[in-house]
Amino acid sequence: MLPKKGSFFLGQDQYAKGISLALRAELGSTHQAVKVLMRWTHVSEKTAKNWLAGKTGPRGEHLAALISHSELMLNAYLVMAGRRPATVLLALPLLRNHLLELAGEIDACLADTPNA
Repeated sequence: MLPKKGSFFLGQDQYAKGISLALRAELGSTHQAVKVLMRWTHVSEKTAKNWLAGKTGPRGEHLAALISHSELMLNAYLVMAGRRPATVLLALPLLRNHLLELAGEIDACLADTPNA
């Protein structure tokens, strides 16, 4: 059973700042970013601006909507939740694809090189 009173692992202001950093890294801090947030989450302009400014953070349903649109938001959330190793697992398929592309380029270079 959980205690009725206690402290959060991450303070509300830390949460809001973490969300803000991730959103600004992905979308910037222009009015266009506000419009994107409004479209993704169906929130008011004021709410979207508060998220970007780090004044407040999104509630659960809005956080889920942000994560569904942004890998960066998912990574930021996992880091804030202390689940950094999970971010590595998310990156593995992308890393594998890059390695396969590079291996193909290496093979092409070696095929074009005359043998000495």
